[in-house]
Amino acid sequence: MTSGAPAFAPGPAGSGSGSGTGSARAGDGFAGPAAAAPRSRRPAALGCIRLAALLLALGCLAGTLWEGLDDRGIALAFGVLVGIGEWARWTGAEVREAAPLGAAGGLAYALLGADAGAATHDGAFQVVTVVCAASLLGNVPHIADGRRPTLDHLTRRVLTVGFAAVCFQPLYSRGALEHWSGPAYALLLVALLVLTALCDAVLAAAQAHARTGWPFGPLLRDELRGLLGIGSAVCATGAVMALAVAVVGLWALPVFCLPLLLTQLSLRRYAAVRATYRQTIASLARATEIAGYTPAGHARRVATLSRAVGRDLGLSGAELTVLEYAALMHDIGQLSLVDPVPAGATAGLPAAEQRRIALLGGAVVRQTGVAAAVAVVVERQADPYREQPVAARIVRAVNAYEEKARDSGPGGPLTALEELRLATAGDYAPEVVEALARVLSGDCLTLRAAG
Repeated sequence: MTSGAPAFAPGPAGSGSGSGTGSARAGDGFAGPAAAAPRSRRPAALGCIRLAALLLALGCLAGTLWEGLDDRGIALAFGVLVGIGEWARWTGAEVREAAPLGAAGGLAYALLGADAGAATHDGAFQVVTVVCAASLLGNVPHIADGRRPTLDHLTRRVLTVGFAAVCFQPLYSRGALEHWSGPAYALLLVALLVLTALCDAVLAAAQAHARTGWPFGPLLRDELRGLLGIGSAVCATGAVMALAVAVVGLWALPVFCLPLLLTQLSLRRYAAVRATYRQTIASLARATEIAGYTPAGHARRVATLSRAVGRDLGLSGAELTVLEYAALMHDIGQLSLVDPVPAGATAGLPAAEQRRIALLGGAVVRQTGVAAAVAVVVERQADPYREQPVAARIVRAVNAYEEKARDSGPGGPLTALEELRLATAGDYAPEVVEALARVLSGDCLTLRAAG
């Protein structure tokens, strides 16, 4: 189960912070009716998803009140499990599944058919109601802190658990699964969990697309890839808990929660290491600013805008990470220069000098132990664009845009973008420049003027 966050890395570097390039929102020059319509539809799509979850929750609550609460001990046990899982939800960084224990508990309850050999009669209405109430209670601290992703997180939890419960509970209560036993029954649960995971991935991608406007296809691809990680652990734990409770009772819950808790702890440590790694790269990137080779915040702004352009072009999560790191370190080769380039503006240098600085930068990056893919992007950013990888094309175009727009006054962004368009015949990739124009004209990014 996934959370719709960007893959493998925190959000864009320094988004919206520090100094920037004048008003990089070129909406007054590039966003016509064709660009305005998708932006108006995105909030409506997100609202429809939330409305569907609200209607489902209210309908299930009404059904539960009408039919009454069955198997109260089981409902309480799973409610406590889901509530604790949501309370312990990870909020320190963007992750694929912020509350794996809550997700596994909710899925296990949706697929529960027996307790220690005795058939249960919870039903889909009760399952959704209990999971929704427990999730709300567990998220009270997060809601009080004003964490915005909480609403979308709860929306997906209600819809995915509702999907699993509606698929399983009516079949079980009508006796359609009486002749399913042993491996066949286990495979049925796994199949339902796979379908639920796919449903969750589609919802996560749709929510992310509605919030950011990034292409839906690459977002869905990243979500599906994420299912192979923590998503598979959540699905497996949900199936095992449902089967174990059916055989040995509710005592199976704490036993089978332990592996998922250990997995979550390991993932937190891994993410902490990656966050430290990224902070180290950001610190190295600031060396050129501290030494006076480049303006303050230049690398951060280029990285932020490059990541947005990469999203628009459909790069995967891993590719976006490489792109962001390369954009942060793209000017590090200037440290080898005896005489600094005025304002660090390398876009106007002769091609041979640009290549020399890029090669020096790639050599520095390799010395730092950063991934070789990052060094390749840095050292090839000055090559002819037809010979460059996509990430190098993006860094080159975005760096040139930022340099051209930096000191050109109120009309700088528009003028810089037009200069890039005029140079697409030989210097900059046309598809990258057009993606840059779309990002600047949309709601994806706002860079503030330098103070």
